[in-house]
Amino acid sequence: MALLKLSSPWMNYYHEINAFFKDDPDVQIIYDMEENEIKLYVADNKKAVALSELLPTEKVFGNVPLKITVVLPNSYSRVPCEQLFDAALKNNPALSFIKTIQGIMTNNITYVVFKNAVVQYYNDNLGDYYGNCSTLYENIARDIFNEVEGVFFCTDKPYTITASPSYTFSIGQ
Repeated sequence: MALLKLSSPWMNYYHEINAFFKDDPDVQIIYDMEENEIKLYVADNKKAVALSELLPTEKVFGNVPLKITVVLPNSYSRVPCEQLFDAALKNNPALSFIKTIQGIMTNNITYVVFKNAVVQYYNDNLGDYYGNCSTLYENIARDIFNEVEGVFFCTDKPYTITASPSYTFSIGQ
């Protein structure tokens, strides 16, 4: 039982954001315990604007508010959601691709597809005695980003099966 250590639920949220952006060279994340605030320092201005639109400014856990702050440039303008995700996840190895298709009527549907990889990070909840959390980028994205109408998070397929040209399959003959 020496390994068992529990902390607050907002620390789990911090661990999720940190795990999602840990390999992104443009994002540095700091947790300020005194202010109970997660600060994202973003090198790219477009990415900073996109993350400020996609991430909530505050998340409430019970009666404890957690502030999420993205350092913004002096001026910015709103852009369509597919461009937001494209800018927010640029250079992030978690992203596989983003595809926007015309939906029924005039609504566009955007699929944000992440690499098929298991993400492991330290998470001190009771789900695992050793404090590990294993999940997919898709699941973390659902937790950390704001809900945007017409945007779906998906995981890329792991591989493509191609038939060898020497084999011919025929059905019904």
